Parts: sequence; C-alpha cells; structure tokens
Amino acid sequence: MKKQIFSALALAAAIGAMSGAALAQNVAIVNGVAIPKERIDALAQQVARSGRQITPEMQGQLRDEVIAREIFAQEAHNKGLDATDDYKNQIELTKQSILIRELFTDFQKNNAVSDEEAKAEYDKFASANAGKEYKARHILVEKEADAVDIISKIKKGAKFEDLAKKLSKDPGSGAKGGDLDWANPGNYVKEFSEALVALQKGKMTEKPVKSQFGYHIIRLDDVRDAQLPKFEDVKPQIAQQLLQQKMAKYQEELRAKAKIE
Repeated sequence: MKKQIFSALALAAAIGAMSGAALAQNVAIVNGVAIPKERIDALAQQVARSGRQITPEMQGQLRDEVIAREIFAQEAHNKGLDATDDYKNQIELTKQSILIRELFTDFQKNNAVSDEEAKAEYDKFASANAGKEYKARHILVEKEADAVDIISKIKKGAKFEDLAKKLSKDPGSGAKGGDLDWANPGNYVKEFSEALVALQKGKMTEKPVKSQFGYHIIRLDDVRDAQLPKFEDVKPQIAQQLLQQKMAKYQEELRAKAKIE
C-alpha cells in the first residue's frame, strides 16, 4: 500500500516537473497549443525592423500580442479559412518574401564592401571631378528668338536674376535666379559645358547656347579649385552604393542562369 502511495506521489511530482518545464519553455498554452518563447523573439525582430526600439516594458505587450494572434488563428482554422486558395497563395508569397529577405541578408554578410573597394571608388570619383568648379547661372527658354531677346534686355540693363525667375523653363534654378551653384563642367551636357568653360568670370554668352533642353543664356560668376569631400566623410555612402551594385549584379546572375520555360 505504501509503495502504491509513493509511486502515485512520484508520478504526480514527475508530471508536475514536466508541466513546469513545458511552461518554462513556452509563453503560454492556449486551448492546449503551446506558444514557444521564440515566437516573441520573432515578433520583436519584426518590430525592430520597422524602426521601433524594443524596451523591457514592451515584453508584456509582445506576450499579449502573440497570445492574441494564437487565439485568432485558432478560430480562423476552426472556420476552415486556412483551406481557401487565397490563403494558400498568400502563404506561399509570404514564405517567398521571408526566404528572399534571408537570401539577400546572407549575401550582404558574405559580400561586405572592403575599405579598399570603397577607397578605389572614391579615387575614381576624385579623378573624374578634380580640376576646376564653376559657379554659374543660366536662363533656359524653348525658342532661340526668345533667348536673343533676353540677351538684348540684359545688355540694356535688365537683371539676369530677375529674368531667370520670370522666364526660365528650368524650375530648379529659375526660382533661384538661375543659380546652378558650384559644379564640375562635366556635370552638364556637352554644349553647355563647352560654352561655360569658354567664358571669362563675370561674363555672359553673347549668343544662345542650344542643347537638347532648349536655348540657354549662361553667365559665369566664379571659378575655384574643386572642393571634394574627404573620404571618411563619404565612406558610408560609397559602401552602400557599392553594396547595392553587388546586389544588383547577384540578382542578374541568378536570373541569367535560371532555366525558364
């Protein structure tokens, strides 16, 4: 009799220990279904990806959320909503999105941009933009006759800036009196660039300059040696740009070797 009592107590203790262990590994048990702690971790990662900071105070909210999701998901299952074609298609798309995100995350981890790569790209940029920078203004119009008329008005005393604000078809610079700020001549189309570098400081083109955009009246305000940013200041942007290029190449390679029928 005593042996039976001890056996029953031992069994009850074992069951209790097992239940305790199960609860220690799970957030909760909803209608007999265990919710693992990892689900809270996954939800926290989703929240973090959206830009929100995970604080200790949010743990309770995350627990309530995963429990609520389990309750609602069970009810949807009971109604057979997970058997519809639309649900199955949405699940496949979601699975693909997660896998693709993991694929590209893995690629980025294994193909990080080195300091040498970033510096080489910076050197290319510096070489292409070295030399002189020009601070210029322009007025852009559609017709040559209008450009000739504007040049005539400026020579008679009209202010270049006022006419640019009133008549220029370039919305970006027109609102600023035609100001193009400092730039390397190579940033402009060939016709514009050639006319710009031929000007003397403070002078304006005597004839309209025709380009693919229309007719320009150009005035050169100043010239200086190119002011390039320091490598360390633009290194993060360069690295991001190079990583995007690597990603694009990787995607193209995958498409190229895929057998599509």
